[in-house]
This record gives sequence, C-alpha cells and structure tokens, in this order.
Amino acid sequence: MQVPAGNLLKRINNPSDLKQFKEDELEQVCDELRQYIIDVVSVNGGHFAASLGVVELTVALQYVLNTPYDQLVWDVGHQAYGHKILTGRRDDFHTNRLHGGISGFPKRSESIYDTFGVGHSSTSISAALGMAVASQYKGETDRQHVAVIGDGSMTAGMAFEALNHAGIENSNLLVILNDNNMAIDPNVGALKEYLTDITTSKPYNRFRDDIANVLTKLSSIGPDAFKIAKKIEKSIKGTLLKKSNFFEALKFRYFGPVDGHDVKHLVKLLQDLREIPGPKLLHCITTKGKGYALAEKDQTKWHAPGLFDKITGEIKKTYYDKPQPPKYQDVFGHTIIELAEANPKIMGITPAMPSGCSLNLMMKAMPHRAFDVGIAEQHAVTFSAGLATQGLTPFCNIYSSFMQRAYDQVIHDVAIQNLNVVFCLDRAGFAGADGATHHGAYDLAYMRCIPNMTVAAPMNEEELRNLMYTAQLDNMGPFVIRYPRGNGVMVDWQRPMKAITVGKGRKVCDGEEVAILSIGAIGNEVVKATTALNEEGYYPAHYDIRFVKPLDADLLHEVFQKYPNVITVEDGCLEGGMGSAILEFMADNKYSANVVRLGIPDKVIEHGEQPELWAECGYDAASIAMQVKKSGITLNKHIIAS
Repeated sequence: MQVPAGNLLKRINNPSDLKQFKEDELEQVCDELRQYIIDVVSVNGGHFAASLGVVELTVALQYVLNTPYDQLVWDVGHQAYGHKILTGRRDDFHTNRLHGGISGFPKRSESIYDTFGVGHSSTSISAALGMAVASQYKGETDRQHVAVIGDGSMTAGMAFEALNHAGIENSNLLVILNDNNMAIDPNVGALKEYLTDITTSKPYNRFRDDIANVLTKLSSIGPDAFKIAKKIEKSIKGTLLKKSNFFEALKFRYFGPVDGHDVKHLVKLLQDLREIPGPKLLHCITTKGKGYALAEKDQTKWHAPGLFDKITGEIKKTYYDKPQPPKYQDVFGHTIIELAEANPKIMGITPAMPSGCSLNLMMKAMPHRAFDVGIAEQHAVTFSAGLATQGLTPFCNIYSSFMQRAYDQVIHDVAIQNLNVVFCLDRAGFAGADGATHHGAYDLAYMRCIPNMTVAAPMNEEELRNLMYTAQLDNMGPFVIRYPRGNGVMVDWQRPMKAITVGKGRKVCDGEEVAILSIGAIGNEVVKATTALNEEGYYPAHYDIRFVKPLDADLLHEVFQKYPNVITVEDGCLEGGMGSAILEFMADNKYSANVVRLGIPDKVIEHGEQPELWAECGYDAASIAMQVKKSGITLNKHIIAS
C-alpha cells in the first residue's frame, strides 16, 4: 500500500533535490521523513525503530555529502530506510521486503547510492576503508568515505580489526558511531560501559566542543598548526577522561559525543569534518525509535513489530479460533530450561539474539547459566568450546546464516577437539523477508563435511525436543540441530523427551515406485504432497532422513533396493547438501536409480515469504507432487475405482 509523502519530502527524488532546501527547512524534512517511515511500515511491515533513530543523521549526511561520488556505507542496514527514501526509492518503498519488491537492506544491484550490500553486522568500516584506500590509490583525494555503525555492531571483532588497520592508513575515512545502547536487544559488555563513561563525562563534553572548533580553524592554516593542536588535545583528553583514549590510541581523531537528533548541528559538524584529513570518528548519541513514543519505550519489541495501528500503537495479530503450533524458537527456549533443570552441566549461549532465539527465557530463569556475548559469533563458538573442555554442555544458539561467520572456530576449536558443543541453528532454510543475507541455505553442506560432527534436522517440534535431549547425553561430540524460522506443526508438542538413535531416520509412509527422502521441517510439505497424491491414486513412499551425518545406511539400502525413482527434498542448497549425500551413498554402494534433487538452486535467492520462495525454487507441496507425476509413477486405477 502506497502512502502520500509530505510537502517537502515529495519533492526529493534524489540527494541533489535535498540540497536545494535551506538548512532551516531540514527539521521539517526530518519530520516528514520520520512520519513517512511510520506510515509505510505500519501498513506494510518491516524493521522500524532503527531507521527512526537515524533520521536526522541520514538527512544531514545526504545534505552534506556528494553521494554517490562520496561513498556512504551503512552497517547491517536495519537503519537504512530513510537512506532508501531519499535516494530515489520513495515511491517503491511500499514494496519493501515483499516478494519482487525492493530489499530491506542496502543492495548494490538496486541503487548506485547503495555502495555496499549488507545484512550482517560489523562490515562497514572494513568496506569503507577499502573504498578509501582505492580512492587514495586512484588520486581521488576529494572523495569522502563514511561508515555508519551502531554500538551493537562495534562489539564484533571485525570492527576492531578494521579500526586497527584504518588508523595506520591515513585515508579519508569518517566512522560515525551511532550510539543508542541497543542492537536488537540491549547491548552488553565492557564496550557499552566504556561508551557510557564517555557520554556522561561532563568535563570532557564541554572540552570537546571547544577543541573541535579550534581544530577546524587550524586545519585551514596549515599542517604544522594542526599537528600542534592535536598533541594539545590528546594531552588534555587524557587528563579529563582517561578512558577516552581508546579511539585516539588507534590513531583516530575522535569527536563527540554529540546529539544525533540535532540536524543543524550535525550538518555543521559534517561540513567541518570534511576539511580534517585522516581517519576520524564521530560519536553520535541517538534514541532507537525516536519520534514514536512506544518504540522509544520498548525498543526490542519495536525493532520489527509487524503491522500496527500507527495511532493506537496496537500491533496487529492474527486471531485463531483454536490453539496454534508454537514457533520453533520458543520450543527451543522452553526445552533448554527443562533440560537445564535436570542437567546442571547445560549452559546457553547466544551472540546478541536472546529474544530472536528465545534464549532470553533461560537468561531470566537461570541468569548465571545463560550468556549473551554480543555480536561476536566467533567468540560465542570458542567460548562454548572452552566451557565444554571443563565438562559442561553448552547449547550455542546462532542463526544459520550468522554461523557462517564462525566456521573456522567450529572446525578448529570444536570439531578437531571433538568437544560436546550443541549448535542450535535457528532460521535454517529460507528466512523470508530478510532475504539473501539471512537465508540459512548452506549449513547442511558446510557442516556435514566436518569430522566428528553430527548433523540433524527435526521434522516437527517433538523431534526438536528429542534431538536436544539426545545431544546433551554424555560424549556426543559436536552436534548440530537446524530448524526453520516460524511456526511448527504440532499443538500438542510438550511431550516427554526421549533419546533418538544417532544416525537413524524413519519411514513416514510406505509406497510404490517412488521414494521421497526429506530432511527437516520441509518434510511437512512432502506430507501435504503425498496426501494430495493419495487422493489422486498415486502412492509414493516418504522417508524422513533426520540425520544428514551420519546417514542411516539401513534405511538407504531399503530405499535403493525397493524404489527405482528417488526424489530428495531439502530446504537448503543442492550443492553439497542432503541430496548430494544420497547420491554419494548410491555411487559408493553401486546402486542405480533415477534421482531428482529438489532444494535451493545454485544462485542467490532474494526475499519473500517462505512458501513463495519454496514455490520459486520448486520444492513446495505442489512442486513435489508434480515431480512425482513426472517420474513416471503408475496411477493406481484400482484404488480410485474402489
């Protein structure tokens, strides 16, 4: 649904239009931009609070910079809605995150103003530094390079690695630290406390305003005067606030903290900072959800609230006349508490996603046994490995696509040492509207090739509980359990848990001529397909593989000895996935069958609802049924007649 823009905003089709306004008009532009985001997101959905918090910063940056020549990189991209609206996508913004519409994140193929594709955190400084060094190499000395990174993203090691490198390059780089004390959930750790110390230091805050003005003026006089002023500033900073030396120690010129909602002051600062050479960091204090009272009050809830009434703030929910299955993440959250109550060795770990994976339930019930380590997937894995060396059983819950960032740690720190770390990979398969950067497409392929690793996927909530129970038994080694985003299929899911024999699948139904092999929750689409096929007189068999490593050899021998046609179905990449494992088994055991693999093809799949993407890739129920018919299965006319 498209909504009208305000009087000034409707005149802005690109940043050059914005520059036609007087500085006194920018506050109205900000008000209209904020209201437009509220209007559109309330009726179409999407990320919300993050973009409201950087409206003034977005307007100031586009007003001062000469984009796209000047290069602006947004970290993660949750906060880039204002950027999209000001850079030619206002009239398409109502398609944001919809199948076939614009992406919810900056995307190079979508706009020349999106200088770097993002979705995962903490990449902006590295990318902007690469751009700055390239510009320096090409002699483009007037080109500006800006990375906007939140304090949550700043906790990741990659951000520190980039700061460390940038400090010695002396390139034209400005890092803007958007400090709102929030990621999706409240930030944690020593960095948060450090930034709070800077923010609340009154002597330092008075001093930094004066010194910033002096430095700007001295830079125009000459390099010698500027160097002297820098030495004086560094000395005084160390006296006023010892902890303020962190960014300075990395050879960044530090400015701030400043009010990130004062658009006129931001414009002046950014104009001044253009004239100061070398790496600089501007520390802006903002409020996530700024301008929408409910979002300011509960920033986690309003990070991505879905559809809501913008007047009352009521988040619109679908009401059902009977109980519905729970989300898989909530099954995990409640089950780990049950297991931990019975097993004192169990610990819970997540990298900054406690509400997203529902570990927040354990953090509340057992705060000394559940840890949010911040946006630091590599640390989360090796921290878990350290716990495991001491006889504990860590459940490390990381979104499938985020686990890619810690692959070396999985191999080097967990698998080689054969440690009993349980990896719960949430958002496996298609993640939906978050799109390509968040799809969990590759975990079956990249996990099954690792020695000592067990890789499993439950078809329903009961199996998820049973796999979690199995994984925490003694000496299980590294154990992966992957499950999708969204709701399961069982209302009566809190059943007593029992151990599952590792490497054993199950026969869902017997059949004729064709066997369908599935793994994980996508098997429920196979059930829909077989049910529909049975009504037409077709009777394929269905096997739930359950473990892609180790494979159930007995089950597969039965399949290849009995069925000439085999269809594999997985909510993961075809290259190296479950279907590939089945083909390897067939070749190794010298079987011959007509095998068709259904899953995510070897290309980037964009955003859309899960059923839309299953259909696009050809493994929803209808596509599976069609493939069964194409395999040449005989129509059982006798059964139809009866």
